[in-house]
Amino acid sequence: MTAPTTSEQRVAIVTGGARGIGAAITTELARGGYHVVAGYSSSSSAAEELAAKLNAEGLTVSIAQGNVGSPEDCDRVVAEVLDRSGRVDVLVNNAGVTVDKTMRRMSVDDWHAVLRINLSGAFYMSKSVLEHMIDRGFGRIVNISSVIGQTGNIGQVNYAASKAGLFGFSQSLARETANKGITVNCVAPGYIATDMVKAVPEAAMEKILSRIPVGRLGEASEIARAVSFLADDDAGFITGSVVSVNGGMDM
Repeated sequence: MTAPTTSEQRVAIVTGGARGIGAAITTELARGGYHVVAGYSSSSSAAEELAAKLNAEGLTVSIAQGNVGSPEDCDRVVAEVLDRSGRVDVLVNNAGVTVDKTMRRMSVDDWHAVLRINLSGAFYMSKSVLEHMIDRGFGRIVNISSVIGQTGNIGQVNYAASKAGLFGFSQSLARETANKGITVNCVAPGYIATDMVKAVPEAAMEKILSRIPVGRLGEASEIARAVSFLADDDAGFITGSVVSVNGGMDM
């Protein structure tokens, strides 16, 4: 599915852009005037539904299938976007997976499955857009990390490592590109009211809420607004930063 775009319209790629936080980011950026390419990995139904809904509002949203854990897929998706639109202004590395087990039960495959998508995927996608952004002298890369990368969590050594890794990745790439018109930042969400989080048992939810000083779950739209700000021209002096959106869970 495609949507019309113009050479003057800024283009954003959002990996994992069809569900949860990713869908909120796609929506926020599209309403901010971007042509958004929402990435998905396998089933296209959610991506097609979101794109149809937003295009019906007069916005410009396309979808692209690809596995961010595959450097070849990342190169292909970016090449397709550049061939069609001629530019990529913003990359949001949002795609992520979990395979939760204590380390004693976690296999080597479980470890690599999460690192490949959550951390290597950000490297592959960023590498695919980097030369284009450098040539144009402008770019915004926003990596979606997690409060778990800051605090750790039982049963998530792979997930926590991948999300903490995004901090160092972002800071290092930010230093490499700061004089080239490119900023690289992280947004680290806390517990957000996605379908998965809202489905946890009541007792577990009470425990989660007890750890959040503001006393509620975050909304996906709150993460999306932070991303939208970092993507804006006005955020050009912010790079290598971590924006925590966690209700005070980690300060």
